[in-house]
Amino acid sequence: MLFEVIKNSLRAVCEFHGVDGEMPPVRVIIADGERNEDVVIKVSDEGGGIARSHMPRIWSYLFTTAKPAFEGAGDEFPDSQIATDSPLAGLGYGLPTSRAYARYFGGDLNVMSMEGYGTDAFLHLSRLGNRSEPLP
Repeated sequence: MLFEVIKNSLRAVCEFHGVDGEMPPVRVIIADGERNEDVVIKVSDEGGGIARSHMPRIWSYLFTTAKPAFEGAGDEFPDSQIATDSPLAGLGYGLPTSRAYARYFGGDLNVMSMEGYGTDAFLHLSRLGNRSEPLP
C-alpha cells in the first residue's frame, strides 16, 4: 500500500517537473502515538495534482492518469510482438487494490488533490488489532 502511494507521488513529480529540472521532495509524515486509534501515513507531493473531474474515477480499476507505458515499446525489435519493458505504473490497479487492502485490515486510503500543485494521500492503518476480518 505504502509502496504504491509513494511510487505514484514520485512518478507525478518526475512527470510534472521533468527529469532535468529541480524536483521538490515527496514528504512522508507518520502520525503515531500510544493513544492513537490509527497509524496515519501522509504522503505529500508537488506533482501537479489530479484533475477534479478524474477524482471520482481514481478508485476504478483500469483507470490511470499515467502516460501509456507501452508507447514506443519494441522499437529496438520492430518485428517482435513482445514488449521489452515492464511498466511500473499505468495499469490502473494500484490505488483501488491498496484501498481494498487498507479497508480489509481495518483502515482506509484517502486522496486529496489540488490540480496544478500536488496531491496528499492519507493511509490509515488500524493499530488496535481488535477488529474481525470483514468476510461476507
